[in-house]
Amino acid sequence: MAMNLSTEFTGLNFVNPFMLASAPPTESDTNILRAFDAGWGGVVTKTIALHPVVNVDAAKTKFIRASSETPQITMKKIPNSVLHSSWNWELTSDKTLDWWLPRLERIKKAYPDRIVVASIMAGSGNDKELRNWQELTKACQSAGCDALEINLSCPHMDRKDMGANVGRDQGLVSVVAQAVKEVATVPVWAKLTPGTTDIAVEARAAFNGGADAVTSSNTFTALPMIDPETLEFEVNVDGFVSTGGLGGPAILPLSLAKMTQLTQAFPDKEFSGIGGIAAFEHALNYFMLGCGTVQVCTAAMLDKAVGPNVIKGLNEGLERFLERHADKGWTGIGDVIGLRRDNIVAHSQIRRPSGKEYGGGRIAEGYAAPEGSRMEPSP
Repeated sequence: MAMNLSTEFTGLNFVNPFMLASAPPTESDTNILRAFDAGWGGVVTKTIALHPVVNVDAAKTKFIRASSETPQITMKKIPNSVLHSSWNWELTSDKTLDWWLPRLERIKKAYPDRIVVASIMAGSGNDKELRNWQELTKACQSAGCDALEINLSCPHMDRKDMGANVGRDQGLVSVVAQAVKEVATVPVWAKLTPGTTDIAVEARAAFNGGADAVTSSNTFTALPMIDPETLEFEVNVDGFVSTGGLGGPAILPLSLAKMTQLTQAFPDKEFSGIGGIAAFEHALNYFMLGCGTVQVCTAAMLDKAVGPNVIKGLNEGLERFLERHADKGWTGIGDVIGLRRDNIVAHSQIRRPSGKEYGGGRIAEGYAAPEGSRMEPSP
């Protein structure tokens, strides 16, 4: 029996809770249409700005691999390797707002039952930039977008009034959210940077400004590795590199920790989770911590650019999960949202063993005695 995979998030009806994140997979109408053909419930466009950028003269995205046969973590294709992470130094879309608008209209006409979210970005700190946010808002929602995701999280913007530089300033976060909400007729999601001490502080500012949901995490600030043979960075232009964003499997536990800060601080608010998702088992973590939807990037890029096999696996995984727990009366993902959120507590609240049980922390992998040693753990 086919299970009902649909869900509601910020008042929008999703055929399933799985989305493509704002990234290369959503950089064009062609890709977005292919993604909907494949079965994704929603997409967030590559970030749209009023002044398109020119990206670096090199690969914008690279994949980092690891292997049990070598200590290397590298962008090279090494034998018997597995994906460690992705790394990118892309900026916003290099296409104009005028290019996007008719294409957004055509996408919604072709797939009226799928959710199209426009990622938008402008500056901050003056009235002109706030008007830019509002212009982007009005244009994208008029083109039929179902929601807006305000990008307050890009980790490698040189401008001090854009991206993560805004997302780390709770005052600017609140002002931008408020400016967008003043003219928005659709839900507004605030995408926050993980590059902050307590992301709940910036989330509070976003909600105070009127945001309907918070999205986390964007990529984590990172550098590529130096090639030990050439002594050059593995990706560079004329020998130079700047920080980029790390995504993929490596950031899954990090993103879950950030999400926990958010959902525990605001258990009654709505969140969309991003970071390291390639299978339903990964997505389940976000749902059980309190997310209503999840977004995917790296896994989709490695699967025919838009992830047809990834979304198939996510949907099938959700179906199997609901079937397996049908005796609990669960009929949709909404029944498990936040189920494990309160199991995460302060370190001091974790039970300690009795004195006889305690071995000084040495009875664990990595603490084995040297070969031939008679050393025993302390009583």
